[in-house]
Amino acid sequence: MTWYTDGRLHFGLGIEDTFIPQSGPGERALDEYELTEHYQHWREDLGLAADVGAEFVRWGIPWHRVNPGKGEWDWMWVDCVMDRFAELGVRPIVDLLHYGTPLWIEGEFAHPDFPLYFEEFAARAAERYAAIATDYTPVNEPMIHARFCGDIGYWPPKLTGEAGYNTVAVALADGFVRAQRAVAGVLGARATFVHVDATARFAGDVAGGHRELVALQRAQSFLVEDLVTGGVGGGHPLAASLARNGVSDARLAWFQDNAVRPDVMGVNYYPRHSTQLMEEGVVHAGGFIDPWPTQDDGVAGMAELLRTYAERYGAPVMLSETCVTDSPEVRMAWLDDSVACVRELRDQGVDIVGYTWWPLFDMYEWTYRHAETPREKSLLTMGLFDLVESPAGLGRRRNPVADRFLAQATDAEANAPRRVRV
Repeated sequence: MTWYTDGRLHFGLGIEDTFIPQSGPGERALDEYELTEHYQHWREDLGLAADVGAEFVRWGIPWHRVNPGKGEWDWMWVDCVMDRFAELGVRPIVDLLHYGTPLWIEGEFAHPDFPLYFEEFAARAAERYAAIATDYTPVNEPMIHARFCGDIGYWPPKLTGEAGYNTVAVALADGFVRAQRAVAGVLGARATFVHVDATARFAGDVAGGHRELVALQRAQSFLVEDLVTGGVGGGHPLAASLARNGVSDARLAWFQDNAVRPDVMGVNYYPRHSTQLMEEGVVHAGGFIDPWPTQDDGVAGMAELLRTYAERYGAPVMLSETCVTDSPEVRMAWLDDSVACVRELRDQGVDIVGYTWWPLFDMYEWTYRHAETPREKSLLTMGLFDLVESPAGLGRRRNPVADRFLAQATDAEANAPRRVRV
């Protein structure tokens, strides 16, 4: 029996691991481990996760650091972190790709050999940490990758439009498949794959003037997962779009022949960001470029999306990221409400195996990359621990959300194998 088949609700945390090491005019490199000083505080940080009852931590290997040049590898820092996971008995769910590639891959996801480079990285990681790490997320939030890197040109390789989205999505899916198969080749039946994606809901004028845009964005939000699971054929809503952009039937057949499945389907849901509000009479450019206004649909939106992904991909699901950026009181209220919703869905028969608060400690807004202000101006108050500036560097200060998370995570009766209503 594996952890996700024992019937319990498992609680975990995430450490924000966005890596965009490339920079250009008016841009700074974005490395959340550097900004939050996790590179220095890794030992303490994992200890904090264990102290508040986390069974697992979603944690990413900084590919750009361990693979600084083609054929060059430096695993020293990751070795230390993995040993700490083993020491604490906390399960790492390893993010292999969390937005960025090493600097030496010109064109990033648009480089023709990106999938092969990524496959090699995945195989080496699985081989090196086979005794410690058996749970992998090959690509975190591929929909955001494709949107930001291939639709709105916000992150490298800064492609735009329909062709850009499809180019990045297909490349990501190719690398995703190769990475998962490489890890499985090393670990065999011990491997567990937690696929994780962002979610896109729509409210407001969804059936009127925005009908076509909403349909496109909904289909795009599933595209990479549909590709890697072999679900894109002639009847897919984006089949014509892919064909227009040079994706042949033979290419789609490769995905069908090499399909990989999630053992657990991760659903990222943020109540203030996951539902886009379509307004009558407003022309939306699409792809978060406005930026679009959002509507907080709370636990109702979360429940809808957990059901959607469970039904679409036929796998157990987990809430793989959630939080609100606000005061500790507001964060605790969302923690309680979202956990109660997950438990209610489990009682109704939805196979939800995990709950993840993201992040363990505060993080810095992605707009830091294009700002000129000190990092503290980009702080997002999201965590169980506050990041506190001091002359000695960033401290970690426990806040009341940590105690509430600990109480929820260690409630043995409430987290026991689900009691399905008859």
